Amino acid sequence: MSAHALATPYQDTDADQLSFALGHPPMAALAVRELTIGGLAVQLRLLGASHQVFAGPVAETVACLPGGAGGLPDTVREIDGWQYRFRAQVHRYPPEEFTRRVARVVQCAEAHPHALYGVFPGDPEAVTALTVDAGTGSGTGLGGDGTDAPRGTGLNWRTWHTYPQSRRIVATHSRLEAR
Repeated sequence: MSAHALATPYQDTDADQLSFALGHPPMAALAVRELTIGGLAVQLRLLGASHQVFAGPVAETVACLPGGAGGLPDTVREIDGWQYRFRAQVHRYPPEEFTRRVARVVQCAEAHPHALYGVFPGDPEAVTALTVDAGTGSGTGLGGDGTDAPRGTGLNWRTWHTYPQSRRIVATHSRLEAR
């Protein structure tokens, strides 16, 4: 576990401000955790505008990107002999359920051996959390319908971005699999 009480306010204040990008260069990070998982170097990065994950040939950015196209599209790409999949979901909750969900995100990150999370100042429910695991593709259901279990081994990472103002949580799930 790697937790940080962040000193910098978050820059994105709602899920609608997030953009997805592959190959974006490293952005200024509020916290970084470097790991080696399944033989791959992994860097988890907390940004004032969400997150970056660098894993093998992938540089994933979900952030408030100036001039970015916006949105979090489900994505499948072949990158240097690897298959990469990205999926995001945005959920809005009533106040009590939002509080329970944020607490669950923090508990998950605290219990996970390969996690990085931060709590932004001004609101204990303003959280960005990332976890990463090695594993086989069976049962990931990353295609959205749960039917396409990838065959190889690789990495899975999940992220959560919580927005107390709108009581929304953005949850992402990425899979990197050797082909």
